[in-house]
Amino acid sequence: MSDKGLFKRAFDIISSVLFLLPTMPIILFIMLMLKITYKTQIFFLQERIGRNGRVFKIMKFRTMIEGAVDKGKGIFVEENDSRITPIGTFLRKYSLDELPQIFNVLKGDMSIIGPRPPLIDYPYKFEDYPAEAKKRFNVLPGLTGLAQVMGRKDLNWEDRFPYDTYYAENYEFWLDVIILIKSVVIVAKSKGVYGDD
Repeated sequence: MSDKGLFKRAFDIISSVLFLLPTMPIILFIMLMLKITYKTQIFFLQERIGRNGRVFKIMKFRTMIEGAVDKGKGIFVEENDSRITPIGTFLRKYSLDELPQIFNVLKGDMSIIGPRPPLIDYPYKFEDYPAEAKKRFNVLPGLTGLAQVMGRKDLNWEDRFPYDTYYAENYEFWLDVIILIKSVVIVAKSKGVYGDD
């Protein structure tokens, strides 16, 4: 691993621990509310493509009914989607459903900043990505990334690829800081919540 890679990994671990300290009560409260309300699985695990094509299971709080992917518009989620639970609507609005992904970061599946990890077969299977777009897999996927702050889920996957490739080829610490600050602003404004992520 390069010096940049080691520094980025150290930053991910330290940031994750510092983030978990104040948010753990919120995470535990959400877990309790989901368990009391729905008495079902509180986490949604889904296979995603990570660095170098490695498949891992991303963690989210469950915000939709059981078997939602087989109903309605499948992987596509719209505002006022009937498959989203009342609690799920609130969690999605403020991106609280993605809090468990901090554990993906601690495990090394993801980074704080990086391209969002796609499904294993959408928009492409790993081997079918165009050569230029496949460069996005040279780095760990992230909780947020350059494409997210440039348009979040308002951008389709094809529009995200140039941003993802640029990030993968031009990573610098200052770029992560800028993306992180912009991400906080976007989440606070609840922009670009729905889409095919």
